[in-house]
Amino acid sequence: MQRSGNPRVSVVVPTRNEARNLEVVLPAVAAVRPAVHEVIVVDGNSVDGTVEVARRVLPWVRVITQSRRGKGNAMACGFAAATGDIVVMFDADGSADPAEIPAFVRALIAGADFAKGSRFVRGGGSDDITLLRKSGNAGLNGVANALFGTSYTDLCYGYNAFWLDILPVLDLPDIALPAPPEGGMLWGDGFEIETVLNCRVAAAGLKITEVPSMERERIFGQSNLRTFADGSRVLRTLAAERRRAQKRRSERVQLEESARALTPPGGFPAITAELLAQHGPPTGAALNGHAVSAATVNGSQVDTAVNSAVNTAVDQAVNHAGAGAPASTNGAAPSGPAAGTAAADQSGARYPRPPQSNASPDGGAARRDGAGDGLAFMEEEAS
Repeated sequence: MQRSGNPRVSVVVPTRNEARNLEVVLPAVAAVRPAVHEVIVVDGNSVDGTVEVARRVLPWVRVITQSRRGKGNAMACGFAAATGDIVVMFDADGSADPAEIPAFVRALIAGADFAKGSRFVRGGGSDDITLLRKSGNAGLNGVANALFGTSYTDLCYGYNAFWLDILPVLDLPDIALPAPPEGGMLWGDGFEIETVLNCRVAAAGLKITEVPSMERERIFGQSNLRTFADGSRVLRTLAAERRRAQKRRSERVQLEESARALTPPGGFPAITAELLAQHGPPTGAALNGHAVSAATVNGSQVDTAVNSAVNTAVDQAVNHAGAGAPASTNGAAPSGPAAGTAAADQSGARYPRPPQSNASPDGGAARRDGAGDGLAFMEEEAS
């Protein structure tokens, strides 16, 4: 899929009683150049006038109310409402610097699927982290890197950006689902959202670039962070996401074996709707005459838009197979950034397209490890 070199940027800001902070944060986001396409405030039933303040200080802001509760659900609602090509996850408490948004966008234009903010690479830092939290974060980084084959330096930081076309890979809870009874929460609806996203983009083998970021202190109000409780939650999330990744990989291996048994000599592996619904697509499989993954047809590589369409249909089939829903092999390509000439943003400025490379903004280089369910970063000092 061809992505725009002049992407429209949607900034998603989850809020709950952040009226005073929004008076500072929203005008700062609006002042970023090149200008962002839209700012989406996702409110969690604030009682301090957050919604009214947002509309007063930024008249063109989009305000929506989250469908359940929790930061993860607020983010998912914002992602679903976004109309841009790139989504930036932005906290409302003033700890994130809006001036860094162009750096995240440049990392994505340069070839990353997911741009991850880091306080612990060269150029990053924090005014708000304690020695205890820093040590805990380092330990959690080590666990995540061991489980997913990554080299994350800042697992627990929520300033991230990604191309909207990878949203199906993230497989977040449907925002239309009702909230569980008795105050329960769906998996992914809570503060575990950042860890969930980091695990899933790694398990999917997407290209990740870390972007140096400076964390500021919250402007007004008290932080909801709880060092030991939040650390335990992250550990449970890592374990659960590892099990999920292993299960999905096992399902695809089983499907490849089943498809191989049905493959005619010299042909692409064939799969049925039933196998697809159970396991997802095998590498090189054919659906409606199109090859999945990096197979070739008539000497040329299959178009990535076809792959995206197939993978979207596969994810839907896998997610609904347990409920007995019929699988479709006629998935249409998801809407994404338009190819061709990109329009200028609101300010008329454009993001220049840099040479395609794996270089990260802080001078290092990122590469996938080729294993298919993770990635490795290789940091090299600039000469």
